[in-house]
Amino acid sequence: MRPKEEVIDAVKASLAYVEHYLPEDEPLRNARQRGEEVGATPIGPGGGAALRFLATAISARTVVEIGSGCGVSGIWLLRGMRAGGVLTSVDVEPDNQRLAREAYADAGFPASRARLITGRALDVLPRLTDSAYDLVFCDAVKQEYPEYLGEALRLLRPGGVVAFDDALWNDRVADPANRTPDTVAIRELGRLVREDDRLTPMLLPVGDGLLAAVKGA
Repeated sequence: MRPKEEVIDAVKASLAYVEHYLPEDEPLRNARQRGEEVGATPIGPGGGAALRFLATAISARTVVEIGSGCGVSGIWLLRGMRAGGVLTSVDVEPDNQRLAREAYADAGFPASRARLITGRALDVLPRLTDSAYDLVFCDAVKQEYPEYLGEALRLLRPGGVVAFDDALWNDRVADPANRTPDTVAIRELGRLVREDDRLTPMLLPVGDGLLAAVKGA
């Protein structure tokens, strides 16, 4: 039997290999650097690749992103969406959205491919059309994650996908003794997704965790 420390190191090495299996190009690296500089921590390369995969798999044409950051997740999503598809990205910080729009342009996307809406997500989402979206990606206020789920279920068409970044929250979610408000909210989200008969869920250990689910008919 391998020593515990050796097993842990091997798991860490495998997760790091997965995370960087698809290296980011210059537009993504630039957007990531800007995000880190302003404190808008972006989704990791592994999670971004998963988003692109999901958008491609369902031929997404209409996507809602909650939390624009500085454009990293938006670029991954746009690269997976159908040609001419539109990303609706919501963020409370106008400066973040300005940087996100610059990142999309740097990646070669025309301005018409992204609709950026500045405002608090729970104020903006109710104004969006029911059952009109193929994918909803959430990466904003962690304590609002359970509420984002409710909005996403309304916005998604049958067969649409909802995804949440930071689903492991720096390994805190797996620790039942951790009762910080963000951790409790993400843990509650996981329970809601797992127990909802309308959803077919999965939890991927990429980056800080990506929780995704398909909405049934």
